[in-house]
Amino acid sequence: MTALLSAYDRLVAGLDRAAPVLLPSLARFVFAATLLVYFWTSALTKLGDGLLGIVQPSLGAYAQIFPKAMEAAGFDPGQLGLFHWAVVVAGTLAEFILPLLIAVGLFTRLAALGMIGFVAVQSLTDLYGHGGIAHEGTLGAWFDGAPDALILDQRVFWVFVLTYLVLRGAGPLSLDRVLRNAPWARPASQPQ
Repeated sequence: MTALLSAYDRLVAGLDRAAPVLLPSLARFVFAATLLVYFWTSALTKLGDGLLGIVQPSLGAYAQIFPKAMEAAGFDPGQLGLFHWAVVVAGTLAEFILPLLIAVGLFTRLAALGMIGFVAVQSLTDLYGHGGIAHEGTLGAWFDGAPDALILDQRVFWVFVLTYLVLRGAGPLSLDRVLRNAPWARPASQPQ
């Protein structure tokens, strides 16, 4: 039995040494493989026509982000104010930039924290702005044996991966590490 426990301890020690190298890169890979295209596709639906599409968001952008305000305005974005425009443009930019930063591992902790906020706002908009609470199964419930509700079940996994990145960073295979190890980023040696 002692030999079995010793073998197990050696295995666990090896996993403990590998975890800081593998897990951050794996978390970024899982995010990129499952959510990068999801967020970029969503952002593309918010762009207006032409080169200035980012600063002239589509009607759908306003309807997605401010559904009740758009309904009250007769689906005329011109009836909404500067605040609404700024939120739509910032949200669209965030959907493009934050996932990219996470995927390449640049300013990862800050980008992941921003994505957690984004997912929280997205979830609240889905639940309250689009009336998701009224739809059976959209909200879901934890510990209910049904793991596929769109809000509580799926997004808790998203937030878990993002929280891991906030706490542990991007890992060794990242632009964060490249920048941290760049010669100009190192402190100058002290004169004797």
